[in-house]
Amino acid sequence: MHTQCKRLGYARSRGWLGWLVLFWATGASAGVASAAPAAAIAAPPVIRLALDAPAFAPETIKVAVYLPPGYDATSSASIHYPVLYANDGQDMAAVGLQETLNRLYAEHAMRPVIVVAVDMLADRASGYGLSDRQAKRSLVGDSRIGPIGRHAYAYSDWVATQLVAYVDAHYRTQATRQGRTALGWSLGGLNAFNLGWQYPDVFGRVAAFSPSFWLAADRSSAQAIESSRLAQAMVNDATPHKELRFWFSVGAREETDDRNGNGIIDAVEDVQDLIGGYRAPDGSHVRGLRDLGYTVDMYYAHHPSHRAGVAFYVLPDGEHNQATWKRVLPVFLQWAYGTGQP
Repeated sequence: MHTQCKRLGYARSRGWLGWLVLFWATGASAGVASAAPAAAIAAPPVIRLALDAPAFAPETIKVAVYLPPGYDATSSASIHYPVLYANDGQDMAAVGLQETLNRLYAEHAMRPVIVVAVDMLADRASGYGLSDRQAKRSLVGDSRIGPIGRHAYAYSDWVATQLVAYVDAHYRTQATRQGRTALGWSLGGLNAFNLGWQYPDVFGRVAAFSPSFWLAADRSSAQAIESSRLAQAMVNDATPHKELRFWFSVGAREETDDRNGNGIIDAVEDVQDLIGGYRAPDGSHVRGLRDLGYTVDMYYAHHPSHRAGVAFYVLPDGEHNQATWKRVLPVFLQWAYGTGQP
């Protein structure tokens, strides 16, 4: 069904934030839903914004806010909702976000959630990546297409401080770290990990589909890549146990590359190494999340559990594409917001 976006022509400065905000509503009307039973209330129109971020001027950052069914009709303003912040917002139709939410809500399989989907910047490889919050700098990695993450600090800090503050000010959110999750896939998954790892006071959960944990400082050889992977180094260098929960997924058919010839494709092994640690070429042990004290479920597909701090879901026939992430999305949503219904 074709969805038409209708511009409402609303533009104003947000004062202390200094943002230009443009609102759109999806559908013919942005009116309040009728007082019908919760299961029968349609989802409110999608609110579309264009937000000013000084570090990326004159480019504005486009954001879509998906409110849960009954949000406008809720009788009590004391009801607040968890928020899922998702990178690559332009992919939401391709990964079936709205239809998946509608189905899970209709089945009473997940709790209501506000989804804030952020479209990728014009230079995706520059904005998505890793950063050092304390040093206020990006951790730039090398790749076949050039540097990755040159502006990752600016983007991550904008999401974690400016965007989160805006959403909390304008919507009935659970404005706590436990109420916020960061989601992404591919390079967007790498950045979702960065958002949680660098801002654990803001985000309590991370979900990364097919994350680009291959990103390394040195690509001169297979051994150099393995020894200089940036996300694995961030975990290895950490001292405290961060109060975060992680949900990682990878498709077993994402690629055929196998750097060390051990029969495990790099896409899977990069996540395994970040979770469980690994033996470096020089014989030293590089620590993973398990070494930091996280409980780990490496076989979530076989026995899904909500008890572990880290869940790893492998889709046997999954590939590195939107069709696979569409299949993974409902599994993740029930991990993060499930009601316990089958």
